[in-house]
Formats: sequence, C-alpha cells, structure tokens
Amino acid sequence: MKKIVLIGSGGAGKSTLARRMSEKLNIEVFHLDALHWKPNWEMTSREEQEETQHSLVEKDEWIIDGHYGGTLPIRLQACDTIIYLDMPRSVCVYRAIKRYRMYRHKTRPDMHEGCEEKLDPAFLKWIWDFPKKKRPAILEMIERYSEGRQVFILQSKREVEAFMAK
Repeated sequence: MKKIVLIGSGGAGKSTLARRMSEKLNIEVFHLDALHWKPNWEMTSREEQEETQHSLVEKDEWIIDGHYGGTLPIRLQACDTIIYLDMPRSVCVYRAIKRYRMYRHKTRPDMHEGCEEKLDPAFLKWIWDFPKKKRPAILEMIERYSEGRQVFILQSKREVEAFMAK
C-alpha cells in the first residue's frame, strides 16, 4: 500500500481518513480540493488538473484524496490501492453540515487558502444525488481498474475503523 486513491461523496470522510492513513503509513497525502481550487473558489482548468495529477502519480508513494470523476482514471491507472468510502447519503449530508459549522468563516486544513468553508443548496443536492448519479460509474471504474490492486469499499464508520485497525 504505497499509492492510494481515496474516493467518495462530499462528507464521506475522505480527508479525515487520508490524514489518519498518512500518519499511520508515513505517506504524504494530497488533497485534490486544495490543489484544484484557487483562492476565492476559482477552479483550475481541466488541463491544469490533469497536469497536476500526472505529476503526483509519478511519485513513489502517495495518498490522493478527492472525487473529481473526470480525472479519476489518471489516479486509478497508477495506484496499488483503491478505497471507496461508500457512505449513506444521510451521513454525508450530516457531516457536510457539521464541517460547515466547524469551519464557518475559515479555511479547512485540506483546502487552499482563501477558500472559506461554504455550504449551499447545490452542494447538498450533489451529495444527496451522489449514490444514484455518481456511484454506478464509480463502481464500474473500480471494476475496470481492480486487477492487480487492493480494493476496499467501506460503507460505515465501523468498517473504516476495522480497516484502520489492520
């Protein structure tokens, strides 16, 4: 486990798990949100995102956390481990609201400076619709890239804790 892709809905716990794994494995974590959002929530171009990810996956070890489905194949081709946090949408919405309350008027540790935490109806809808609209494609991609890789699909806090205990 040296090249780890961590994916899932907003609020699934990707960044938290990435930090915990980084401490345990002593592998650097890269949060795609921090790399792909410029100050004041300005998104980098698709070309910049691809360039950044191609550069990251060339490293010997990494944990990359973030969904970004359009560039997911870059990470999946290069990884040795895939972790999909397939959490219930109610849990993800709750965690997104909790995170907003915790970081309101601040920038979270896994974000670029100048991106104060925000929560809007569109993001909540994206999280709520994630299992229906995004999950099938994610599972298909995981299946496509699973050969020769460890795959973990974790669906609860208990499963995450059991995974971390190993």
